[in-house]
Amino acid sequence: MSGLSQQITKRWQALKTERSYILPIWQDVTDYVNPYRGRYAVTNRNLRGTNTKKILDSTPARAQRILSAGLMSGMTSPARPWFGLTTADPELAKNMQVKSWCYDVATIMRRVFSKSNIYRVLHTIYDELGLFGTGPAILNGHYDNIVHGYPLTAGEYCIATDMYGVVDTLYREFRMTVKALVEMFGKSCPSQVMNQYENGNYDSLYTVIHAIEPRAERNVNSPRNTDMPWRSVYLMASGEILRESGYKRFPVLAPRWDVMDDYGISPSMWALPDIKQLQVEQLRKGQGIDQQNNPTRLIPASMKNAGVNLLPGGVIYANAAEMATVRSAYEIRPDLSGLLADIVDVRERINASFYTDLFMMFDQQTQTMTATEVAERQSEKMLMLGPVLERLDNELLSPLIEMTFDKMMEAGIVPPLPDELHGQEIIIEYTSVLAQAQKMTSANSQSRFLNSLGVMAQLKPDVLDKFDADAAVDDLADALGVNPKTIVSGRDVAVIRQQRAEQQAQQQAMMEQAANAQTTKDMSQIDTQNLGEVMQQLQGYGGMNG
Repeated sequence: MSGLSQQITKRWQALKTERSYILPIWQDVTDYVNPYRGRYAVTNRNLRGTNTKKILDSTPARAQRILSAGLMSGMTSPARPWFGLTTADPELAKNMQVKSWCYDVATIMRRVFSKSNIYRVLHTIYDELGLFGTGPAILNGHYDNIVHGYPLTAGEYCIATDMYGVVDTLYREFRMTVKALVEMFGKSCPSQVMNQYENGNYDSLYTVIHAIEPRAERNVNSPRNTDMPWRSVYLMASGEILRESGYKRFPVLAPRWDVMDDYGISPSMWALPDIKQLQVEQLRKGQGIDQQNNPTRLIPASMKNAGVNLLPGGVIYANAAEMATVRSAYEIRPDLSGLLADIVDVRERINASFYTDLFMMFDQQTQTMTATEVAERQSEKMLMLGPVLERLDNELLSPLIEMTFDKMMEAGIVPPLPDELHGQEIIIEYTSVLAQAQKMTSANSQSRFLNSLGVMAQLKPDVLDKFDADAAVDDLADALGVNPKTIVSGRDVAVIRQQRAEQQAQQQAMMEQAANAQTTKDMSQIDTQNLGEVMQQLQGYGGMNG
């Protein structure tokens, strides 16, 4: 075993030891909430989903599914734009060329997400977050789809953080077939794998360890992947190195619901006491109902082999002495109404832990609510998850967008950068339900201001001199996330207004020329004979006066 192999194996064991405190909690979540998540024995791929004996009430599983679906629709819905790009410079962000470039890049990126498996990976991440508090996935490049994600489940990975609490290390253990090993690593596979492949045993399974961690020693001037900031090492569980390469950027999305040491705390973990209580109460309720309908019976020993029929309508033959002893072993009257009331109370606590009441609050009310009321209820719901969403923005969505942008640049599908953006920082602007709800505060303020301004203008029209309509349109469009291509830039507006003013001046000049020409024409049509007579009369009056 090489030095690198020993180093990776040693750290893998140390990380598993560090993870041991949370592993039993994960296993409880798997047993009581979702038995189809979590992998705790890498050599047995059939363990997941086979142990459902502890689940007698599906309320926790349903609440968790509502939570993951709500996060998907509220943060990263494929049906609507949920992010955009802009610049840190507010003035530059108003430039229409910059706006158009940012809009085009964000549109292309959303198409990349739709074409790849990213949205399916995101839903899996939200599932893992609601169950185990941590939802890691590895993001790699893809020849056809630009990016491809590999979601992980609890039990098959370990993580570690840097001095700032940011996840920078991931180790995982998984199984690969002989065929997959040879296709991925070629002749780097050990001899036993190559022999299996040559003999046609393509589906035999081998355990592989994959380590992604910061590279401690490297040549920063070297372009080789073995000198990149993050090291990626694949090795067989038996110690043979399959591949050592690297990444320029940490390729792992590792969001956490809430943080406890390195790993996250989930709603399922907080709700575990209630979940276990619910399952026990359902068991007791079932036992009580069964005891009432099919009670334990006390029958004389002499009738042991008499073929007693205890089914409904069955007959038991007994003499007079035995008749008195054929009865229920004991009389019980369980308080099922009280048990059912407590079950309802526990279910409500579980639903509250998963925010089900918030995600479903207007499900039955939308028919009688206006669109504005629905939006307000939706924003209220998402604001309740504000701290969690802030963490997901930092640990999930921003890394996802940044890594995808890098892959798009490598694939050459990013439009040319405008001159104005050279040397400028490009930042992410979220337009999900939460972000829109926050921006709608500004939009609603503008709407109320315009209404008030309209009332004031009726009383005093010159108050409109204080209103900059162009700035108001730009701000409102930004607040509502309007496509910037539908808004005319200030420079183009100035040209349009100048052209309109010139056209109006030309029309005014033409109207004046037409009026002057008409006046001249009217003067020329006056009867000159009558005019002469009038002049003679005037002269006559003048002579008389002389």
